Amino acid sequence: MRGEESDHLIQVTGIVLSSSPVGDYDKRVVLLTRERGKLHAFARGARRPGSPLMAGIRPFSFGVFTLYEGRSSYTVKQLSISNYFEEVTSDMERVFLGSYFLEFADYYSRENGDEFPTLKLLYQTLRALSKDSLDNRLVRLVYELRMMAMNGDLDPSCFSALGKTGQFALDFIIRTPVEKLYTFTLSEEVFSQLQSAQVQNKKRYITKVFHSEEVLNSMNLTL
Repeated sequence: MRGEESDHLIQVTGIVLSSSPVGDYDKRVVLLTRERGKLHAFARGARRPGSPLMAGIRPFSFGVFTLYEGRSSYTVKQLSISNYFEEVTSDMERVFLGSYFLEFADYYSRENGDEFPTLKLLYQTLRALSKDSLDNRLVRLVYELRMMAMNGDLDPSCFSALGKTGQFALDFIIRTPVEKLYTFTLSEEVFSQLQSAQVQNKKRYITKVFHSEEVLNSMNLTL
């Protein structure tokens, strides 16, 4: 690319949180990026057959995106996808749960903010969701708690009734490095106690209705 346009090109590493059709062939996407937080961009011709953007402009696509930075909007010019999270997108339960994770990250992330911790947590959580050996209920619980803790949305009174093991688990979830976050299990009793506390905590801070969560509930996938 040459000329004035090349002077306005930037590269960001991130994941597609959502995409929607615009006009006959275009798409509008929301990206969570390491460098610029959450941003909205247009992908011209991404719905046109044979477009090099088609495969990568869809939720869960993680990689490097080359964007043209205009006065009031971004345009996706190129992309290099390193992970499509196919283990998630090929399974009905996982895709709706993963979509909920994307929505949750969208809810908490901000444009032009430092969203690298959010991106890192989301990426590691989708990796955890891809593994058959992990309990998806626990993955969801850990993700919600860590995301809300990162954003200052934990009410201690909601967790005051937890026993010693539950308190230890909560502290681990809040403080351990993200890379080691999904390396433990809980007994059914402790999990139920922690989950009940988180349900109350979530009600105190979040009023938004997440579409993917409604779908999970309608399918009796109340993880």
